[in-house]
Parts: sequence; C-alpha cells; structure tokens
Amino acid sequence: QSKYDSGKTLISSPADMFANEEGGPEPDWVITEREQFSDFRDLNKDGKMDKDEIQHWILPQDYDHALAEARHLVYESDVDKDQKLTKEEVLDNWNMFVGSQATNYGEDLTRNHDEL
Repeated sequence: QSKYDSGKTLISSPADMFANEEGGPEPDWVITEREQFSDFRDLNKDGKMDKDEIQHWILPQDYDHALAEARHLVYESDVDKDQKLTKEEVLDNWNMFVGSQATNYGEDLTRNHDEL
C-alpha cells in the first residue's frame, strides 16, 4: 500500500512499522498505537493521515502547552502536594526548571519575583 497519494505524503498507522516475524500476538504497544491511530489521529477514517490530520496531531488547537508545562513542573516538584511551590522545592528540582520553556530555560529564575 502506497503512502503517497496525488503528491501528498500520508502516514499510515505507526504500528504498521512493526513486523512480527514469529507470527505471535502483537505487543501491547502496537495494539495501543493502532487504537490511538483509529480513535484520535485518523479523523476522516480513511486508514491514513493527510496533511490536516498530521497538523492536528502535532499542533492540536485545544492544547495549552504553557499550562501543561506548568502543571508538569508543579506535579514533579511539589513534594508536600499543596499545589504551591516553595523556594526549597524549586531549588531541590532546579534542573527541571532550568530545562523548562516555562522559565525561559532558567532565565526567569535569575530575576526577582514578588511571588517567590
């Protein structure tokens, strides 16, 4: 089956890359990928992803990257799980913060902030 149609690159299910040479059952990751592909990625249900479907998958309109990153930092660093970060919690996990886009890769941590 061709992955090309009228000059446009199309993607079939990533699980199709798996070749089970032993003829046994598919691994869980392949089953999960097939489900993700059919339930969420192949929006028009034609068995492949066109340009619009790829764009929706890579850059979803309804996903807030900044909020997701902030939640991730709090979840990973908030030791007492009070949904607030202390200076100690931030310093104990400094490597997460300096590697995060939410802190401008650490630049924002060098500035004075009233909330800190």
